[in-house]
Amino acid sequence: MSDLSVSPRPVAPPPVAPPPVAPPLPVAPPPDRPFALPAGLGALSAAAPVVRVSLLDGSQAWLVTRHAEARAVLGDHRRFSSVPTAPGYPRSGMVGGSTADTAVASLGFIRMDPPDHTRIRRMLTHEFMVRRIEELRPGIERIADELCDAMERAPRPVDLVADFALPLTSSVIGLLLGVPAADHPLFRDLTARANRIANTPREAARVLDELAGYLDELVAAKEREPGDDLLGRLVVERLRTGELSRPDLLAVAAVLLIGGFETTANMISLSALSLMRDPETAERLRREPALMKGAVTELLRFHGIIRNGPRRAVTEDVEIGGQRLAAGEGVIIAVSAANRDPEEFQDPDTVDVCRPNASRHVAFGFGVHQCLGQTLARLELQVALATLSRRFPAMRPAAPLARMRFRADMTIYGLHALPVIW
Repeated sequence: MSDLSVSPRPVAPPPVAPPPVAPPLPVAPPPDRPFALPAGLGALSAAAPVVRVSLLDGSQAWLVTRHAEARAVLGDHRRFSSVPTAPGYPRSGMVGGSTADTAVASLGFIRMDPPDHTRIRRMLTHEFMVRRIEELRPGIERIADELCDAMERAPRPVDLVADFALPLTSSVIGLLLGVPAADHPLFRDLTARANRIANTPREAARVLDELAGYLDELVAAKEREPGDDLLGRLVVERLRTGELSRPDLLAVAAVLLIGGFETTANMISLSALSLMRDPETAERLRREPALMKGAVTELLRFHGIIRNGPRRAVTEDVEIGGQRLAAGEGVIIAVSAANRDPEEFQDPDTVDVCRPNASRHVAFGFGVHQCLGQTLARLELQVALATLSRRFPAMRPAAPLARMRFRADMTIYGLHALPVIW
């Protein structure tokens, strides 16, 4: 009998399972409930603290929806990178989308990790110390009153966004940075265009290139004649000494310009509308002005205006909220959901100006990247709301909520317009 060798039949590889279908990243609330969480976000948060979502370009990322997990990610810069070029960083739909090859496009130090982030942030910290910012109060109060004077003279209804919130905050950041008043409409337009959620990479690149060109001219003017403003001081104390490169200075200017006025302007309009719709709380704040500081903190918690971030890339495998996140995956923090987490905030969908733990919100982030300008933003909100309350106690919306134009199409939520009468 001869030996017969039988070749084994080749085994077909098991079929590759398609990736699970992930729901889209929620960014806009239901049209009939503009103060609610983005549609679908509440259900995602109730299901799990960390869930997969799909982004505009078809990629996926992990969405963190609860308070404890949000602080865990934001507070861990070693395992979660802020650098847009890090593997897995979820860039789709964010400001600067796919143009992180220049300092201005990547927004500089806020999208750096330590020690680079720490080095540049330290150059700015003293400019935003509480005592230094508080010195701006009289000037901010003067601007707010002048805008109210103009509103009193204007025909009604008045648009509280165009006639108060935007000019107030752009004037303040203009004074801080030394931006000529004639340039304010230009940088408002550039910032608005940069914050469109639906920007294509080419559109994002185009507007950020325009911004870079404008900032380059502004810094060149400061190099010729520095002046006593933040950019002028950075030119003299940091640029000329070689501590700060010119690209990094341009990026700092971009961060302060983009983040320094539009976020606060939208918080002003949303907060004013909230108080107009809650006359009992508004009257209490008029009777007890000392409550305004806490009211601003609570309104910051309640109104989650950042609907598209913050974002991180996972740099090493880690478990968060019962999920295993692998190195090279992306993470997005749902700030609005974290700030409405019922495990952290009792009755989170209501505004309580005396809420004892409102300051634990993550509206300004958490950890080493916590917003540098939060002291200025708080001051502007306090002054704006107190001035409106004092000058126009009978102010009310001139249109029903259903006809208001909310910024569901923008990375910073708020109102496109807020017509008011009194």
